[in-house]
Order: sequence, then structure tokens, then C-alpha cells
Amino acid sequence: MRPPEDGAVVEGEDFARVEWDAVELSGVTFRDCRFDDASLSELVTRRCVFENCVVSGSRLGGSRHFGTAFLSCRFDRAKLFDVRWEGCKLTGSQFPGAELRPMTSIDSDWSWSSLRGADLSGLDLSGQRFREADLTDADLRECDLTGADLDHARMHGAKLRGSDLRGASMDAVDWRGLDVHGARLDLVQSVQFARAHGALVSD
Repeated sequence: MRPPEDGAVVEGEDFARVEWDAVELSGVTFRDCRFDDASLSELVTRRCVFENCVVSGSRLGGSRHFGTAFLSCRFDRAKLFDVRWEGCKLTGSQFPGAELRPMTSIDSDWSWSSLRGADLSGLDLSGQRFREADLTDADLRECDLTGADLDHARMHGAKLRGSDLRGASMDAVDWRGLDVHGARLDLVQSVQFARAHGALVSD
């Protein structure tokens, strides 16, 4: 099956096992489409939209995405190593069993996404938005999370050893369930951590 033309709108199509390696897509919208076990290595997307799509088992290694939105998509068991997300929206998407590292994420929005148990260790996630994301049991060791938006994120059991959290917004995050040994915190976060563990902190 050939890739759609630039600017096309595609709904409800089954693209299972397509081979679109090194294909470039621009301004294409996919709604309720399936890409099960597709070969999408080195795919390039520019200002595309994938809405409620299933990308299970697909191979996206080395792909590049610029200003593309993946809204409420499923990436079960997807191979996402060496992917570059630049100015992308991944809001509400789920990544169970996906291979996510190494990857590059710049000015991207992961809000309301599910990254439960994901291995994100060592990644530069500075300035990214994870508002209300599910990071339960995620491996965030040695991550650069400076300036990230983690407000209301679910982080119980998340591993943050050696990570840099300075300047990250963490309103309503439960510090009691976090392993922050060796993590770098700013003053506000240090007070939040202390209060979560029962300390009486004076103003």
C-alpha cells in the first residue's frame, strides 16, 4: 500500500505490515487507523496528525517527527529507539512494552500519556511536559528533567536516582513514593520532599 499524498485525510484504514521505510509524510491526518507490525524505520513526518491510531509492534527506529501530533495512540511493543520528537504532541498516548531509548525529545508534550514502567533512564527530558502523565514505576535514573512540567503526574515507584529535577514543576506529586537518592533538587522541591516525609518546615 502506497503512502498517502501530502495533506490527505485518511480514516479507518488498516496499514498493518506496510513498509514505509524512509518515507516522508507532510500534513497527513490519520484517524482510527492501524499500523500493526508496520516497518516505519527512518520515517519522517512533518505537521501530521495520528488520532486514535494503533501502532502496535511497529518498527520506527531512526524516525523523525516535526510538529506532528500522536493523540491517544497505542504504541504497544513498538520499537522507538533513536526516534526524534521535535515540537510534537503525544498527549493521551500509551506505550506498554515499547522500546523508548535512546530517543530525543525537544519541546514536546507528553501530558496524559501512559509511560508506566517505561525505561527512560539517562534521557534528556528537560523542559518537556508530562502534566498528569502516568509515570508509575518508570525508570528515570540519571535523567535530565530540569524545567519539566510534572504537575499532577502519577510517579509512585518511579526511580529518580541521580536525576536532575531542578526547576521542574511538581505540584501534587506524591514525594513519599519516590526514590530520589542522589537526585538534584532545588529549594522548593527540597521543602516539598521534607514536608511529604513529616518534617515541619518554617517559612
